[in-house]
This record gives sequence, C-alpha cells and structure tokens, in this order.
Amino acid sequence: MTDILRQLEDMRAAARAGGGARRIAAQHEKGKLSARERLDVLLDPDSFEEYDMFVEHRCADFGMAQQTVSGDGVVTGWGTINGRQVFVFSQDFTVFGGSLSEAHAEKICKVMEQAMKVGAPVIGINDSGGARIQEGVASLAGYADVFQLNVLASGVVPQISLVMGPCAGGAVYSPAMTDFIFMVKDSAYMFVTGPDVVKTVTHESVTQEELGGAITHTTRSGVADGAFENDVEALLQMRRFFDFLPPNNREKPPVRATADAPDRIEPSLDSLVPSNPNKPYDMHELIEKVVDDGDFFEIQPNYARNILVGLARMEGSTVGIVANQPMVLAGCLDIASSTKAARFVRFCDCYNSPILTFVDVPGFLPGTAQEFGGIIKHGAKLLYAFAEATVPKVTVIARKAYGGAYDVMSSKHLRGDANYAWPTAEIAVMGPKGAVEIIFREDRGDEAKIAERTEEYRRKFANPFVAAHRGFVDDVIMPSATRKRVCRALAMLRNKRLENPWKKHDNIPL
Repeated sequence: MTDILRQLEDMRAAARAGGGARRIAAQHEKGKLSARERLDVLLDPDSFEEYDMFVEHRCADFGMAQQTVSGDGVVTGWGTINGRQVFVFSQDFTVFGGSLSEAHAEKICKVMEQAMKVGAPVIGINDSGGARIQEGVASLAGYADVFQLNVLASGVVPQISLVMGPCAGGAVYSPAMTDFIFMVKDSAYMFVTGPDVVKTVTHESVTQEELGGAITHTTRSGVADGAFENDVEALLQMRRFFDFLPPNNREKPPVRATADAPDRIEPSLDSLVPSNPNKPYDMHELIEKVVDDGDFFEIQPNYARNILVGLARMEGSTVGIVANQPMVLAGCLDIASSTKAARFVRFCDCYNSPILTFVDVPGFLPGTAQEFGGIIKHGAKLLYAFAEATVPKVTVIARKAYGGAYDVMSSKHLRGDANYAWPTAEIAVMGPKGAVEIIFREDRGDEAKIAERTEEYRRKFANPFVAAHRGFVDDVIMPSATRKRVCRALAMLRNKRLENPWKKHDNIPL
C-alpha cells in the first residue's frame, strides 16, 4: 500500500512539474507565471479541485508516442473566488507550447459542461501556441468542440477569457465568443494571421504587438475589454471583477454589504453640469458619486471613450452602468460606441443585472465615414439591446437628449421602468440653434433675430418639462438626490417580471 501511495504522489509531482523547471524558469524570465501559479493567485487558498491531472495525448505520429506529459498542457478544475464557485482552465505553455490536442480540448470541454450543469462561471487562461500540428485534424476538431460549448454556455453562465500569452489562428475564436476578454500587456497577443503571413499577403510590415497586442485590442479593435501590466495585476483584478458577476442566468447578482447609505445626498452634483451647454464635464464623476463607495469597474475604458460601460453596486447589489461621456466627441453615439454599449447591455440582460443609464447625448456622429461604415445598423444594435432587455432599467438624463439618440438611450419608450431628468436636461429633436435655423430659414442672415429665436426655443423646448408633461420622464429630480432616487427605484423594481414574446431566438441587426 505504501508503494502505491508513493507512486501516486510521484505521478502527481510529475504532473505538477509541467514541462519542467527549465521551461518554467523561461516563463518567469518573460515576466509570466506558470499555469499553476496563475491559478494560485486567482483562486482562494486550498480551494482548487483539479480534474484530469493524469490525462495524456493519444497521438503516435512524428515521435509523439515517446513524448507524453501528464495533464497534456492544460490544468483544469474548479475552485472558489472569495468563497464563490468558479470553473477554470489554465493552458500550460511549458508543455508542448500549450498547444491544443484532442485530449487537451476534451479537458476544457469537461469543465465547461460541468459549469453549465451546476450553474457557475468559467474563467479560461489562454497561453497557447495554437493547434497541435502533429495531431492534424483531430486538434482542429478539438477546437470546434470548445467553440460549440462556448456557444451553448453563452447566456447560461458567464465566460471570461484571460489572454496571458500567445493566442493565434483558430484559437482566438473561443475567447471571442466569451463574455469578456482581458489581456496582459507585452506578453499577450491575439490575431487570426500572424505578422509573417500579413507581410507575405499584403506586404505590410507589422510586429506581433502592433498587430494583436493588448494595447491594439483595447484601443483600436475593441476586441479586448481591458489590459493589465502583468500577470499578477490581471489575476487580482479578475478576483475583483468576479465579485460583480452572478453565477448563472437563473440567479440574481451577488449582494455585498456596504456602509454607503442609500439615501446619501451628494450636493456637489448640483453644480456638475456647466451653465454653458457646450462645455464638457467628466461623466466618471457622476457615476462615482452615485454608486456604492465610488467603486466602478469600467469595461473597455480606452475604446470608444464617448460612452462608458461597466459594473458597480447600488445598495450592495450589482448594476450595469451605461453613460455618455461629454468629454469625448461631445458624447455623440457612433459606430464603435453603439456596438460597445449594445454588447454590454445584452450581457446585463442575460444575467439579471439592472441597467442604470446616464444620458448626455447630442445625437449620432455625422459624417461620411460613419454613414459608409453602417452607422444605421450599428446604431440599431444599441436601440435593439435596450428595447429587448427585460431587467430593471433606470435612466437619468443629466443634460442633452436630442433626436433619435434620446430614444436609443433607454428612454421610456423602450420600456424604461424609471426615467428621471435633472433640471439641466434638454430633451428635444435637436439643439436650439440648429432647430431655429431650420424653422426660421428666412432669418438666417439676421444674427439678432436668430439669437432671439434660439433663446425662445431653448425656453420652450430645451428643458425636461415638455417630456415630463407627457409622462416621458417620471420626475424631474435634484442632481444631489440622484443616488437616493435611483436606489429607491431599484428597490421597487427588485421583483420585476417581464417576458418577451416566445421565439427561438431574435435576429439582432449584426
């Protein structure tokens, strides 16, 4: 018996060693943690229960029969983050470059299937050279099996991808179908075709970092939702982010105790909006002064910065925040911001998270680039997402809400549950000056008359009261009381029940 136990422990030690001390040291030299070290940082101490530690590949070609390593390049199982269950897989670059084999894929599929059965999120740590070439089509089939489960799990349990090394070719499509992608600067990259192929086909010279690094995907492409300086920061921020997430689509988001009073008055908000309607202000200030303890986890902070999205808490419970940002493009909606916000709204609706929307939007961004780029369809994505959502929706119009953009931003007409306006709100078809120049074309040359007409239009229409008279906003509130009113609205909506007509699935304008 003693010999068997010793043999078991030796096998476990070999599996834990991965590709060996030399390859782990090479990871450390690149500033990267090993697959198991990453799980040690991500999960609560002693909470990890590993699956399939002894699984090996089944390939006999190209001398692979003599090259087997227990675990086959991925560590899988489940554990807890701050006491809450999560399923994980962590690709091990020290074993065959983290490449995906048939057995490797089966291990990932097992934890994803188990996660759906028990209703717990999945976090995947990607650090892989791609499909294992020696296995040919078997490795490609393995990728397809993972993709299929990504699709089946979508909207059932939250899926998060942490890209902490290479992720190229077909490998990028699994992260792309998860709910969120976070990357590590300088060590992670994602692209369908690498720099060498790009140079051969298009004659463009580009580095891996320029083509698919964390900065590229969080500022230009919008593929990733956040970038972190190193492995440890990324993993610790994932622990923070995880606390906002519900476990699955049947349960409500977690509630965390807070000492921040729900009826807190914030007098500084009464002077946040400048008297000059063309002067910007930072929407971050409004969000952070309204939510619990100023704690706002922003998603895609460096992409489409004219709109802000992220997770926060009100009275301890998770809410999704969508807000126009007057500091960038005056808060206009454009292609990138519409797509960014639409995806986030749909995530919140999938997982029972109320949506709090702060509005200051002068309209959609004009120009040929936007029109030729399909702003009509892309703008419709956000409209569709808000209209489709059945979770509690609370909207606060801080300043401008012009034209179709007023409708799109979770208006009462899109089944907004509680719609408030500040006294500074301007709800109209367009800005006063533009409206007057259209209505009174004959006075265009007379600056004094135009100014007089503009002021008259502003008094009559550029305010919240026309909408309030019609019931399109439920109340005009003092800015300082925003937190109190929003908390009350969300408490009232806690047991909201609303179902859309039965359908196999919708057909969002992609």
